[in-house]
Amino acid sequence: MSGTSTSTTVITNIATLVTNDPSLGDRSPLGLIQDAAVVIDGDRIAWTGETSKAPATDNRVDAGGRAVLPGFVDSHSHLVFAGDRTQEFNARMSGRAYSAGGIRTTVAATRAASDGELEANLTRYLDEALRQGTTTFETKSGYGLTVADESRALRIAAAHTDEVTYLGAHIVSPDYADDPAAYVSLVTGEMLNACAPHARWIDVFCEKGAFDGDQARAILTAGRAKGLHPRIHANQLSYGPGVQLAVELDAASADHCTHLTDADVDALASGATVATLLPGAEFSTRAQWPDARRLLDAGVTVALSTDCNPGSSFTSSVPFCIALAVRDMGMTPDEAVWAATAGGAAALRRDDVGRVGVGARADLVLLDAPSHVHLAYRPGVPLVTGVWRRGVRVV
Repeated sequence: MSGTSTSTTVITNIATLVTNDPSLGDRSPLGLIQDAAVVIDGDRIAWTGETSKAPATDNRVDAGGRAVLPGFVDSHSHLVFAGDRTQEFNARMSGRAYSAGGIRTTVAATRAASDGELEANLTRYLDEALRQGTTTFETKSGYGLTVADESRALRIAAAHTDEVTYLGAHIVSPDYADDPAAYVSLVTGEMLNACAPHARWIDVFCEKGAFDGDQARAILTAGRAKGLHPRIHANQLSYGPGVQLAVELDAASADHCTHLTDADVDALASGATVATLLPGAEFSTRAQWPDARRLLDAGVTVALSTDCNPGSSFTSSVPFCIALAVRDMGMTPDEAVWAATAGGAAALRRDDVGRVGVGARADLVLLDAPSHVHLAYRPGVPLVTGVWRRGVRVV
């Protein structure tokens, strides 16, 4: 224990503990420990090991033979928005193809909403995700597309999460439909200046119907000059330059990665850029699934996230995405759980979350099941029965 005045808690009788530390437990990437215990001291993990060796603490929680794993790290979401796109989803499920243009519907609703309405919506979905085990959230702007609306979206988001991304380059604003170059100038100039103080990251939707490779490079380079770290929506709807650009600019993450050439895969395998896969989008658009197996076999670091947004992936459930990844993207249950925890942390370049080890943030998920494998084995079942965030039990 640290010797401070903070309260200590031990969680004992854990059937399977996922640590994501290969030096612990069974030496696998998940670092599994059977019949385990975890000690929380304040907001940090102070000890892990077998229940029989657990030290004395102020408080004791019996896991009852259930599994414990790190809190999920959702490194890609779009939660500052207003409005509803039920009709669009219904039409798509009735045969209409998905394209990048539907974002404009949400832009109009978001611009019309008050700050209070946007914040209430944001906190609603953050709370919903927390109840399902997500303890670290990234969220983006991108539904305002004016200087005032983008900066207020980021200000609202920054009040609720440390991982905030400036996405003025979601699509070309409808106000600049006839002059995309002028919009790129706005995104890299006045809008960037207003938004940079509220964000850690800068993102761009590099895709047909959004921004091409040259525009994306200009936007990400301008953001980097302002101290924002790049990430990129890449290769979702078609083959394109996004993945290679991500690696070139040392982006933390290339997100979607659905349409990849061998050169794209080789580039990801050669650098530090994480391939973040978002199966909720493919599920909700009936699109081609990303080939996670191909990426993993090439040695690429893979993350799984929800892409929670009102248009193409309206789910806040990481467990649902884990099940999809196992069923339809070639991942094993172990790989999918790692990708949704340690993988998400890597996509945010964090080493304090996504793992259960001494010094890590005490973010834990208790499942009503003896193993993490049940997340894929029992899809759609609300297995999360306990959540600790920064050492405090919140579920």
